[in-house]
Amino acid sequence: MLGLDNPLHIAFLLVILLLVFGAKRLPEMGRSLGSGMRGFKQAISGETESAPAELTAAASVQVEHESDAAGQAARRYAA
Repeated sequence: MLGLDNPLHIAFLLVILLLVFGAKRLPEMGRSLGSGMRGFKQAISGETESAPAELTAAASVQVEHESDAAGQAARRYAA
């Protein structure tokens, strides 16, 4: 019987998953599983949140950084 109450069983399962899927694929699978669970929870509860605040803030910082880099490149080529 597979009981996941023993930490050794969990470690063994993680090693097997790492060997089967690889280190690159596991984070992608985790993100996909998390977003699916989040979407399911929002569908069940009826919430309609468009994007988490953390992602929105990170995106605005990235856009500011990209616009600064584009402005610097334009000034460099204009001179």
